[in-house]
Amino acid sequence: MDSTTRHAGILTHLRREGRVEVADLAAALGTSEMTIRRDLDVLARAGVLRRVRGGAVSLLSRGEELPFAMREVEASDAKQRMATAVSGLLRDGEAVVVDSGTTGLAVARALAGRRLTVMPLSIHALGPLAGSPATTLLVPGGTARFGEGSLVGPMTEASLRSLRFDTVVLTCCGFSATDGVTAYDVQDAAVKRAAVASASRVVLVAEAAKFARTALVVVCPVTEIDTVVTDVDVPDEAVAQLTAAGVDVIRA
Repeated sequence: MDSTTRHAGILTHLRREGRVEVADLAAALGTSEMTIRRDLDVLARAGVLRRVRGGAVSLLSRGEELPFAMREVEASDAKQRMATAVSGLLRDGEAVVVDSGTTGLAVARALAGRRLTVMPLSIHALGPLAGSPATTLLVPGGTARFGEGSLVGPMTEASLRSLRFDTVVLTCCGFSATDGVTAYDVQDAAVKRAAVASASRVVLVAEAAKFARTALVVVCPVTEIDTVVTDVDVPDEAVAQLTAAGVDVIRA
């Protein structure tokens, strides 16, 4: 098992339990305790946990999120499948907003080379979308959040308000039929709300793990979502709740 996969496994346990023990992680991940200690030291330097005797405790509260690079390895296969499904929902010639985050980056990569007009809300997505003359790339103004790369602030919101899009591909930090779409960052949530208001159709992309989380800031209720693209691990009960609310659900 490589370090990226181990880190993802450690983070999964940490999110679920809040505290992890070296011996338990070594057994669960099939590696040595020495390797786990090194992994915990790496994650501690990244600021997501604090080392304690025999293990570590999470430093992630409802108002915090993992660093971008670490989130990018979480459910990466599922994100690619969902991104492909999103691409299949879009018709050539559409004007599309692609939200920020690691899932948004996966969608941007899936749309690269398509005959679309695309406004990405992350500097990470600029490179993939700029590689083909078939794609018209609209770049909003704004401030790039350090490390995260998402574009936020009044300039980004004004760019969205001045345009009308066919579809917004929305991402989230947490989602449920009860709480709706939630985000960790206040500025990021404001940009998401502006994107939703600018589009005729709202497609939310969220892997199953997001259904178990509620972040700090409410973006919009479930009634503003037209389609949810998720993965095969999403609970049947959650799908039933969304379907009852009039939302189309696609499992990729």
